[in-house]
Amino acid sequence: MHLLKIDKENYIGQADPYILESGGRYYIYTTGGDGVYAYESDSLLGEWSFAGKAFAVGDHRNYWAPSVIELDGVFYMYCSFEFYGDVPDKAGHRQTMFVAESRSPLGPFIHAKQLLHPFSIDSHIVKNEAGLFLFYSTNRYDSDRPGTYIVVDRMLDPWTAEGKPVTAVVPTLDEEIFMRDRFEKGVNWHTIEGAFYFREGEWQYLMYSGNCYEQPTYYVGYARAKTGETDLTKVKFEKYPDEHTYSPVLSANDFEEGTGHHSMIKSDGVWYAVYHARDKAADGLPGDRRNARICRMRVEDGIITAERYEDHI
Repeated sequence: MHLLKIDKENYIGQADPYILESGGRYYIYTTGGDGVYAYESDSLLGEWSFAGKAFAVGDHRNYWAPSVIELDGVFYMYCSFEFYGDVPDKAGHRQTMFVAESRSPLGPFIHAKQLLHPFSIDSHIVKNEAGLFLFYSTNRYDSDRPGTYIVVDRMLDPWTAEGKPVTAVVPTLDEEIFMRDRFEKGVNWHTIEGAFYFREGEWQYLMYSGNCYEQPTYYVGYARAKTGETDLTKVKFEKYPDEHTYSPVLSANDFEEGTGHHSMIKSDGVWYAVYHARDKAADGLPGDRRNARICRMRVEDGIITAERYEDHI
């Protein structure tokens, strides 16, 4: 079900929606070509208002997949954009993770500082009793399934990563191939991105998106671990149901496609996923047509299932 209002005359897209609750209000941050855009509401399932641009640095472009955390009254945004002040990765990728701060969840987020080197995208910043941790995606080339995968690193403070990232989830399926023969004939490029971590009961979950939003097998899946370990760099996540089976929690259905890159929120004891998709039917929108949706998620004893409807939750 659609969540945010859509202005067809001034459509800027609502890809990679990240949801945050603070002080009884709700905020969503989205990918943007010239910055990160924000929305706000006093009710998760109520009316949402467009709040404008929350973060941008000069004339940099392609701000991807922000995540935001509130720590001691300060909001920190972790977001990547095309940065030409550092050496690109092996294939020329320049997306680079930055962190910025604000006293308001709507920004402006300022004092932007480079956190990681290229290629680094799709953050999820997490605080638990063991400290602060950052999940993000980066690239690897020396693998049977080269491509983008998810790592986790400890944060020494909100501005500084320890610099000892640990592999969390990697591509293992043909359905996770982003592009065949991308950089070399016979070598297919895979993608696991859009990390979102949460804990429910005895289980810890690391959800992710696989493939590319333009492909029919693009999907949200998850890895899990039944453990009391709180150091997230030590948690051994295993794909559900196993690393050889394509088993989407969210994927294309009868009314929407390009379904993925989500965040999760628990409200009144119920889990919800806020994700992006595009209508299968013509909707008159320009560009890639991704916009924010919401559905109920059941999280029970290590199993996550989605309840998706076109016109209600």
